[in-house]
Amino acid sequence: MKREIPLALTALIGAIMIIAFFVPHEWASVPADYLQQSAVIVVAFGYVLGGANVFRVNLDAIFRRQRDWPYKLVLVLGMVVTLVFGLVVDRSGFQEPGTVSLWIYDHLYVPMNATMFALLAFYVASAAFRAFRIRTVEAGLLAVAALVVMIGRVPVGDAITRAVFDHPGVPHALRALRLSDLQQWVMDVPQNAAKRAVLIGAAMGVMATGLRVILGIERAYMGGGD
Repeated sequence: MKREIPLALTALIGAIMIIAFFVPHEWASVPADYLQQSAVIVVAFGYVLGGANVFRVNLDAIFRRQRDWPYKLVLVLGMVVTLVFGLVVDRSGFQEPGTVSLWIYDHLYVPMNATMFALLAFYVASAAFRAFRIRTVEAGLLAVAALVVMIGRVPVGDAITRAVFDHPGVPHALRALRLSDLQQWVMDVPQNAAKRAVLIGAAMGVMATGLRVILGIERAYMGGGD
């Protein structure tokens, strides 16, 4: 019964959600809405448990003076300050202008987030240099597209090509070869086509996995095999 009851509940809930999607009737929509709201509540409790686990793990590392414990102390203090101002001081409107919570987000979180992504750009460029070994025609096209996009999105690359193709002696038709316009075409046309194909394949995989879970074929979520 320890395995049959979870399998039956999973199949029942999955069937209700599928029926509610195709059958616009209150007998199907009301239970589906209730299940969705229950899922939101469970996720909210998951956030609380996750935050409590972050406190427990990092406080233990701080007391034991483990490696990089000062950074863990900064993390814990940041969480405490943010929670105090968000839940107590700015509880009525923590997203309104002038609140401490919004100031923390705009002046601390956003700059640190931008710094992290700026550092990741160098790692991405290094990984691309190692990965783009032109051995086939497809790899060559990928490398050329990556270079066009990376150089065309920075001001220096766009300024160089604009100085060349915006010259009065250059035909107007060739101005479309400016890196800013070329990289935008790469992102809008071939990149979008490939992304949609990947998303369609991923959606089909999600549907197949969902059907396997509903039918009881896939049981990995129960912590065991077949």
